[in-house]
Amino acid sequence: MIQYEEDDNSQEIAISNVADWMKFNTPREQTSTDLFKVSGEDLTKISGLSPAFRRKMSRELQKRFQGIEGTETQQNLLAQAITGYAMFDLIEPPYNLDYLSTIYEISPYNYAAINAKVANIVGLGYDFVETKKTNDAFDSITDDKSLERARRKISKLRQDIHGWLDTTNDEDTFTQTLIKVYTDLEATGNGYIEIGRTTGGNIGYIGHIPAKTMRVRRLRDGFIQLLYGKAVYFNNFGDSETENPIAGQEDRPNEIIHIKEYSPLNTYYGIPDIVAAIPSLLGDQLASQYNIDYFENKAVPRYVVTLKGAKLSNEAEDKMFRFLQTGLKAQSHRTLYIPLPGDTDQNKVEFKMEPIENGIQDGSFKEYRKQNRDDILVAHQVPISKLGGTDSASIAASIAQDRTFKEQVSRPAQGHLNKVISKIIKEKTDILELKFNELTLTDEITQSQILERYVKTQIMMPNEAREEIGLPQHPDGDTPFVMSPRQATDASANSSGNRARDAERTNSQSDGPATTSGRNPKGEGRASQ
Repeated sequence: MIQYEEDDNSQEIAISNVADWMKFNTPREQTSTDLFKVSGEDLTKISGLSPAFRRKMSRELQKRFQGIEGTETQQNLLAQAITGYAMFDLIEPPYNLDYLSTIYEISPYNYAAINAKVANIVGLGYDFVETKKTNDAFDSITDDKSLERARRKISKLRQDIHGWLDTTNDEDTFTQTLIKVYTDLEATGNGYIEIGRTTGGNIGYIGHIPAKTMRVRRLRDGFIQLLYGKAVYFNNFGDSETENPIAGQEDRPNEIIHIKEYSPLNTYYGIPDIVAAIPSLLGDQLASQYNIDYFENKAVPRYVVTLKGAKLSNEAEDKMFRFLQTGLKAQSHRTLYIPLPGDTDQNKVEFKMEPIENGIQDGSFKEYRKQNRDDILVAHQVPISKLGGTDSASIAASIAQDRTFKEQVSRPAQGHLNKVISKIIKEKTDILELKFNELTLTDEITQSQILERYVKTQIMMPNEAREEIGLPQHPDGDTPFVMSPRQATDASANSSGNRARDAERTNSQSDGPATTSGRNPKGEGRASQ
């Protein structure tokens, strides 16, 4: 950048790129293209529309401002004002969904936090448990053989539903579909599950639709997807009566389950958690870009060149400008030669080339980025331990953070999803319902001890414990475990702490092998170390 300045004595020429140095290059603008804001002639190019809807669209686009006795303007003003939102009767989202999808990919902390939530909420898989109605039916069965047959039927049904869900999409398993949907939910505040039905009305397809391509109808009577120049209408889940408003009766719409993060400001769309930390996210992006620019210039600060008492020729000025813009990035320690005008009796030519001070301390800069990171993680309610770092925190603190994450974030989200997905399962059976696997905070040994205790105390059946750890069912595994008298005595002793106290008392005896070396030969207590 070339800037001319005037002073009291002489003309000063300042050549600098301070503005470029101070300007942070934002990765992408928030004003990303919204395909639904297409207007005018571009609306007529959208496919997937019935002839009747096209005629309606043409009439709307040809409207003119009217005058007296049939006069009208020749300006086609309304054509540009009518967008896809108005034509399809849609509600515009409060935030740019394309931009929210973009920052998921370009922000490392937002990306890691969302992936951590997805992995711990839906990525752990799912299982099917008996409904309350089924458990009540089990309680009414008094015959052991009948109960065993009922449990075998339940186990077979559980396997069948698992297989059915994974066959409803030849591209993704059901878990993979849920991962995509929930990633959209965390990134944009909205997740969409597509349901396709057979001619008999049964669910035959379950898949994911990218959230940024979907919009909600103003009357809440369906959804419109606009992708690759084609508009597609979807009904609400369970709605088989609403007619397709853009394609007519010849097209049977698929159905949508819309999952959204609640916002008191908008009931049509959800709002993602990251919205609360947008300033911190943008600040971190700018700081990251600053580092890139800094090292691209080989960590050399930019310069200000000042010439007093003369004026450079156009050739010299251009040479210096190109050197400052590109030369410093090419090779280190390059030499710049510029011929200067000579001194005169009236003026003495002064030439200065001074580096611009950084002005940013490394320590404060690191703290700024760390604060941005913490703000993003707080917005998501994700502890740093879930991102693979401890930040010098103790193991106990990390476990406590994981427990808080499970109780305040993961479990409530799973409870909501359990209810939503069970709508699909109910069309297949009301005996079982879906339940997502929860985050385990105990190690394998501790978990096995817990299961062992549950089986011995008849809280769980042996087959239930085997299923918990992924083992096949045992023929006798549905019979409650009955401890022998010796096992019952040992269990009682261990539970009361008697056995632990006996062992401690034995080790504390003066002639015990564990303490002989540590006691005073005269029997006067432990020897000092």
